[in-house]
Amino acid sequence: MRAIYVDKHIPRALLTKALAPLWPGFVWTPLSAARAAELADPPLPGPRWLRVHNLQCGICASDLSLLFVHADPAIAPAALPGLARFWLGHETVSVVTEAGPGVTRFRVGDRVLMDTHFAGANCETLEIEPKCRYCAEGDYHFCVNKSEPGPRGAGGGFGDSYVTHETAVYPAAPELNTDQAMLVEPISIAVYGVMRFPPRPGDRVMVIGAGIIGLLTVMVVHALEPQAEITVLARYPHQQQMAEKLGARHLLSRADYAAVARITGGKFFSAPLNRGVVVGGFDLIYDCVADPRTTNNALRWVRAGGTVVMIGAHMAPMPKVDLTPIWYHHVNLVGTYGHGMNNWNGVHKHTYEWVFDLFRQDKLEINGLITHRFPLRDYKEAIRVATAKGRERAIKVILVNDA
Repeated sequence: MRAIYVDKHIPRALLTKALAPLWPGFVWTPLSAARAAELADPPLPGPRWLRVHNLQCGICASDLSLLFVHADPAIAPAALPGLARFWLGHETVSVVTEAGPGVTRFRVGDRVLMDTHFAGANCETLEIEPKCRYCAEGDYHFCVNKSEPGPRGAGGGFGDSYVTHETAVYPAAPELNTDQAMLVEPISIAVYGVMRFPPRPGDRVMVIGAGIIGLLTVMVVHALEPQAEITVLARYPHQQQMAEKLGARHLLSRADYAAVARITGGKFFSAPLNRGVVVGGFDLIYDCVADPRTTNNALRWVRAGGTVVMIGAHMAPMPKVDLTPIWYHHVNLVGTYGHGMNNWNGVHKHTYEWVFDLFRQDKLEINGLITHRFPLRDYKEAIRVATAKGRERAIKVILVNDA
């Protein structure tokens, strides 16, 4: 089994965090916590387990965060026991090559999408009954039993195969081609966030950030509510072009408070030692970066009573974020994480099923989103390109299993 993984080795992780910004290639040295290795194929650990062969996998910012140790050990999730080893790659489409005697959901030859495998164990994979309240509701990411003893999966999308519980993968819709199937997982991140806090007809909506998740959020907002007026803050020209193609009406290349006021019909006020605030700004902002800078801006650009949805994930504390708009303007600041179960128009089902429906309705156009393809053996170059978005005009970089 070929795999790229990161071990939870604190000294090596801290060394990587210190040196990788100056020398990105450090992550491939023996002193880092990352490894690209040929491992013995692990046996299936139980009757309800599968072995799958990867076809292709996208490179996600969360993979890069783990690889380059962007997370700060002071964040709340770092206190959890978590995983001892992080198998990289979750935006993957694979084929079942072996199924245990107790498997009921799949047969050899079925195509599958990674679902909860990347996040580790839960009540389903540990076969715990009764399930915790979150697993009973289908929100497996929040399982309270994930640190309990029991078998764990092995391998990930950055490799040729992985072993997983049958409930940790999801059947791919048969009508999707390989590229569409691979993009279901990242599209589901956008669908999950937008469906939790959807726009209404005529709402002025802003999407901050035009990496792949930001662009997919534009696409999903336009698909679910075509009468929403979308503004996108996109740093690079190629991102701006794609955002416009996907449904953006207004484009900003930098944090421009006066432009925000002009687009929304609000009023911009500033003062010495104060960047200012827009009164009467956007109805809804999806922050697909969610770092201290964008969070501060989003809270000052949304109208009183409006909502800021943090779809992006910043893996460090944010002590300098000004939260006064939350009480002064009754701004709602909410977060989303991953995918799970969504309610939409009175129907409750898995986020992947909503993505399948949008593909069937021809509301998702993915042409141009996959900008770079590399064979798995060229993983170092693929990761280099994925971290150089502006210079390489990269949107989605993928690894294709060449075995």
